[in-house]
Amino acid sequence: MPGAPCPSGIGKAVSAILAAAVLASPPPARAGERLNVLLICIDDLGCSLGCYGHPQVRSPRIDALADRGLRFDRAYCQYPVCNPSRTSFLTGLRPDRTGVLDNTTFFRDRIPDVVTLPQHFRLNGYHTMRLGKVFHGAATAEDPKAWDSAAYPEGTATGRAGAGRNLTGGTLKWCSWLSAEGGDEDQPDGRIACEAVRLLEEHRDRPFFLACGFHKPHDPFVAPAPYFNLYPSHALRLAAEPSDRTPDPPLALPAGMKAVFDRFADAERREFLRAYYACTSFTDAQVGRVLDALDRLKLAERTLVILLGDNGYHLGERGWWNKNTNFELSARCPLIVLAPGMKAQGRSCARLVEFVDLYPTLVDLCGLPAPPHLEGRSFRPLLDDPAQPWKTAAWTQVQRGPVAGYSLRTERWRYTEWDGGKQGVELYDHETDPGEWKNLADRPEMKETIDGLQAMMRERGRAR
Repeated sequence: MPGAPCPSGIGKAVSAILAAAVLASPPPARAGERLNVLLICIDDLGCSLGCYGHPQVRSPRIDALADRGLRFDRAYCQYPVCNPSRTSFLTGLRPDRTGVLDNTTFFRDRIPDVVTLPQHFRLNGYHTMRLGKVFHGAATAEDPKAWDSAAYPEGTATGRAGAGRNLTGGTLKWCSWLSAEGGDEDQPDGRIACEAVRLLEEHRDRPFFLACGFHKPHDPFVAPAPYFNLYPSHALRLAAEPSDRTPDPPLALPAGMKAVFDRFADAERREFLRAYYACTSFTDAQVGRVLDALDRLKLAERTLVILLGDNGYHLGERGWWNKNTNFELSARCPLIVLAPGMKAQGRSCARLVEFVDLYPTLVDLCGLPAPPHLEGRSFRPLLDDPAQPWKTAAWTQVQRGPVAGYSLRTERWRYTEWDGGKQGVELYDHETDPGEWKNLADRPEMKETIDGLQAMMRERGRAR
């Protein structure tokens, strides 16, 4: 490929970590200069990262970005499954407005004329580029209206060979891992990073919107063997839960896969953790390669960087090894923003933000007009003062067949209703129970609290 060489392998990826970690945050862009956008979407990346306090996951490059930008500690997706989540934040509409509540519906079939986030930038003179999975899908579902160029690089035959197995004996086809032969560029995500570097070099002199959609740590869990070697299975800590916890409502977890997970022994649990962590560290290295190019090309001072995971992820908590719940682990997502000239460099923000806020925030930061259909709120002010008062609630939802589960998160409480409360109600106090183990919904002393949260839920329902 043209331009500077694209290093591969964990050794080369890690060699630049210390230098990247101490780089200063970029200064403000010059007056009249349009900001570029680098949007990094990472599939199924929960908050199991060093910068979010995880004691075992090695994520030095994402941690370094957090040291330069603002880490949001209470960022919530609107539906913790790939297609509904991405459709929501890329259209600026909540799932009930998009009509996308599964992984099969193409949003243009429901809202054909909506102007998406990259499409809006394209209509305003930006060169828009997509690599990997940004919308859900690789071909038509990636929405040709949005992009000047789009590619989904493939890996090599070498990268598809190695040692691994399916953890369910084939019952769940997706639940497998592979410690792969070859290097980073034998994997699709490694090629995405390399192509991103090339595109940055090629388009550095014009306003661009580059979206990099890294697929790992999404299943199947495939990464080069050196990343697996970072995590000896015997050293991994399994999730624990209190023996007196409240039983989960019947609809809280999808029953079919839960029955399969219940057959896991500790060997399968440790293998799952090892594979997920390895994929996280692999993608972390690819993120570092792209950010290194941004710095080398002196683009950081005029580029807005947003890194996010499209949903959270359970790693054995509640016996669940997936997403698609209204619990904190599934609804809460990593979000890091680095904007030229921001004042809150290297800080964290405990205020509630929603992924539906991303679209209005990006157009606000880049000085573009906001489309009238947006349902979120720009959180640009938090980039300078992350402690100021902000939203009172964040909203997440999931479906269980025809039954909807809606959840609202305030700074203290999580309140969830299934079928309008007919098939279950949940209330968790995050001041005393951050793991959401004690459901307080049936306690008489909680009636006033529940009444207030129900009123918020009903008001939100009237707005749907």
